[in-house]
Amino acid sequence: QVQLVESGGGLVQAGGSLRLSCAASGKIFVINNMAWYRQAPGNQRELVAVISRGGTTTYADDLKGRFTISRDNAKNTVYLQMSVLKPEDTAVYYCYASIETLQAAWAEYWGQGTQVTVSS
Repeated sequence: QVQLVESGGGLVQAGGSLRLSCAASGKIFVINNMAWYRQAPGNQRELVAVISRGGTTTYADDLKGRFTISRDNAKNTVYLQMSVLKPEDTAVYYCYASIETLQAAWAEYWGQGTQVTVSS
């Protein structure tokens, strides 16, 4: 079994910063892409940022410069550093990973989500 466990969400004032972490565990052979998505109430889930195993990153256009995605392959962990947070960044943030297990099966995995609330 593979699990993604997120941490680091919480309540922050506008202009503040938060760092999210997501650790993958289980019978993992290799992790390909890792990403962060978010979903605000009444909205669809949207991509925040994605990072390849080699470190290539892609961001949602309106988040470039404020959010930074990174990963530690040795720890099977992806991070999201969020700065200059705005109330509209309030959402549940989900971790995603494309993983090949020790049984040589590729699959997509999601974390349980972590709430980020930005107060004005």
